[in-house]
Amino acid sequence: MNLKPSVAELRKEHMVMELESSDRMYLNAYVPQLTTEAGVAGFVRGYLGHRFASTKQVAEMSESFVESIMQFSLDYKIDLVRFQKGQRKDDVMQARLRIFRKKKHQEGVVFIGVAQEKARVPRTVRKAFGNGGTIPWINYSSANVNFYYFYCLDEEFGPFLSSSAPTFPIRPSCASMATSI
Repeated sequence: MNLKPSVAELRKEHMVMELESSDRMYLNAYVPQLTTEAGVAGFVRGYLGHRFASTKQVAEMSESFVESIMQFSLDYKIDLVRFQKGQRKDDVMQARLRIFRKKKHQEGVVFIGVAQEKARVPRTVRKAFGNGGTIPWINYSSANVNFYYFYCLDEEFGPFLSSSAPTFPIRPSCASMATSI
């Protein structure tokens, strides 16, 4: 029986963690191999076991991720806020954090924000080869995708957010909020 590696094993062996700072602390996590077309194709063919690499085969992962966010929001009665173009996310957090604290909450998810932003994503294209035949091929391009922002408050750490775009490969990040919040 061939068991796939656990998430902890994959994280330990294949993820890079970075720390940057200006007035906030940022943590970005990504799998370097999945930042290339060949890496995505290798994942789809090698890890998932498909004959041809196509982003269609990972679309279910993205859909499942979004469904889990929506269910989490419903289960815990957390507001889902769709940011408007030009709206400052920090301003929304400050207003909602005041309400959250008035309700005597010490910590938790204040709200989940959704913003459409440009991202680099893998896409499937048809590539010609041989005698006029084509095969699916992976190319990276830009696309507008929904990013989900979890604005949270921790009793000891303070306000922070965790964000991710549910497009494959999912790239989570976490940031502390400015201390003025």
